[in-house]
Amino acid sequence: MSERSPFTAHNGFTLPSQGLGTYQLRGEAGADAVRAGIESGYRLIDTAFNYENEGAVGWGIAGAAVERGELVVTTKLAGRHHERARALVSIEESRLRLGLDAIDLVLIHWPNPRIDRYVEAWAALIESRDNGQVRQLGVSNFLPEHLERIEDATGVRPVVNQLEIHPYFPQEDALTYHRERGIITEAWSPLGRAREVLDEPVIHDIAAAHGLTPAQAVLAWHSSRGVVAIPKSADPARQSANLAAAEVRLSDDEIAAITALGRADGRLFDADPATHEEL
Repeated sequence: MSERSPFTAHNGFTLPSQGLGTYQLRGEAGADAVRAGIESGYRLIDTAFNYENEGAVGWGIAGAAVERGELVVTTKLAGRHHERARALVSIEESRLRLGLDAIDLVLIHWPNPRIDRYVEAWAALIESRDNGQVRQLGVSNFLPEHLERIEDATGVRPVVNQLEIHPYFPQEDALTYHRERGIITEAWSPLGRAREVLDEPVIHDIAAAHGLTPAQAVLAWHSSRGVVAIPKSADPARQSANLAAAEVRLSDDEIAAITALGRADGRLFDADPATHEEL
């Protein structure tokens, strides 16, 4: 790795080496899980309009004994809100549900290329940033052609691209592309098909060598590659264990051994961003 942190974007924006995923963390139990995660040490919190839990996440943030300025709160713009006026209102609604003066980071959740309004959505995010609703802008599930198109159209490059990344789908080409352009890579579903992945002998061997659980070994693989993993857990003990794994650095050989588990059919479901539509 270079002297420049792998968790620093082209504009100097930085992220912690791991974030707390909140998918399906809803209601008071979800708010409690978010608060526990923050108090365990998480400083990056990830939600989305489509998770239907921005209110719970906001309550968890408000209830945590941590200064607001220490946190990076991320949400995502839904595919059905790509039209400019609707995007602007959607972002404002997300901010209000989260209870924030400004959202630290907003991502376009999917490009939805068949509908083909993601450039318009990106321009709306820029407008939201310029009017103080949002601080930093990124995307999720974007391919290089999507990234290049929005930058060519607006002159603004995303600071983050959040992708499906796990040992069965390591995304080496995407990581290289992002590194060259100063885009931070985040991983959703970082453990993949957890039961199957965590039974892999190579992961057990690497975990044993470092005194880790198999899940911790996979999370250490992410951070060692310069990827911000976003695991989800409502259990405080597991939250702490996941977070501790981000501080472990694997050797180049160990990274390569886990990366070699990649499969041609490694996606969790049929969600190729070139064709997938998620509204």
